[in-house]
Amino acid sequence: MNNLLMTCPVCEHRLTVTRLHCRNCDTTIEGHFETGRMGRLTTDQISFVETFLRCEGKLNRMEGVLGLSYPTLRSRLSQLIEAMGFEVGPEQSDQSNEQRHQILDELASGQISSEQAMELLEGA
Repeated sequence: MNNLLMTCPVCEHRLTVTRLHCRNCDTTIEGHFETGRMGRLTTDQISFVETFLRCEGKLNRMEGVLGLSYPTLRSRLSQLIEAMGFEVGPEQSDQSNEQRHQILDELASGQISSEQAMELLEGA
């Protein structure tokens, strides 16, 4: 069975589903049906969603699977969110995982106090 085409192979505009058929009882229903938010996605975006789910929503795991950097994955996720008609939330703190690890290493080595580490981690 073929995957459902979402865009016209000739002009690349979004297709509308007009017929549904049940193989079990041979019922056919005709009309104009929406495919939902997932129907707005490209093949690449659907593949991204599948990988996202397989990695349990962890972009850091997706880095290894797809061989892409965290910022690239975050950007693709934002594009996907927008393609589905949702608003992209405000960016998280600019502090990267690397910065957080460095702060925790400095705390562990006694270079900074726990209060200083908390201030740095909170972005103070």
